[in-house]
Amino acid sequence: MTTLTPAADAPRTVTEPRGRFRDLLAAEWIKLWSLRSMPWVLGLSALVIIGANLKSATYTYDHFAVGDTASMYVQTALNDSFNMIAADILMIAAGSIGAIVIVSEYATGMIRTTLAAVPDRRAALLAKACVLTAVMLGYGTLVAGTSFGLTQAILSGRHIGLSITHPGALRFVAAAALFAPVCALIGMGLGVLIRHTAATVVATLLVLFLLPASFNDTYRWSAAVSHAMPFTAWRRLAQVDMTDVLVSPYPATVAGAWLTFAAWPLISAAIATIVVHRRDL
Repeated sequence: MTTLTPAADAPRTVTEPRGRFRDLLAAEWIKLWSLRSMPWVLGLSALVIIGANLKSATYTYDHFAVGDTASMYVQTALNDSFNMIAADILMIAAGSIGAIVIVSEYATGMIRTTLAAVPDRRAALLAKACVLTAVMLGYGTLVAGTSFGLTQAILSGRHIGLSITHPGALRFVAAAALFAPVCALIGMGLGVLIRHTAATVVATLLVLFLLPASFNDTYRWSAAVSHAMPFTAWRRLAQVDMTDVLVSPYPATVAGAWLTFAAWPLISAAIATIVVHRRDL
């Protein structure tokens, strides 16, 4: 009989458990709040936005004509809850935050550590986008909801305050709340492309501010480009009184505005995912 000699023990490889997506979300949540400027930017910008809206509502309250009917103040009451100044500040804050969240990792070299721990670059970026969307949606909802409640409470003293169930009010507040994550994801997408803090913030502001101002409704093609801008889409969603909309030869539609709101962040995230996957660090 032959005796079998046991083979030498081969080195055993220890398989590391694959990171779950919720672990990536937790990591991105920690990294986002580790930025020292994050609470300050969110808190101060929220206070400034709410303050600007309260000032607008106070002005309407002080200059209300007794003989006017409440129906004449529907659009004014909505505008007081989230005016143009508030929209501009929100665009600056949200767009800058979206840019800084990703560019800060490139600036500090943290992106190398992140991708070394998570080789799946697309999953890492998707987790970052999800966390950024959740934070900015909460921020936008808090700012828009608080502004609406406080401003309408002021205007109710003149019997022109609106409830959230008033036709068009819920759409107005929802558009203001969603405007924050839309701008933030645009900033993040540009940050992946540019990878420089100052240049990314400037590019984000140019996209959000300059492009909408460069087109008007005079020609059909120009109106189509203008209506495809996030800021123009927000203005259409915030317009309940159709008087000014019908004056335009090529008015925007509510459905088209919602489509614009959905397309910009999705396209930005898709481009950022492709760039991160194919481009070297």
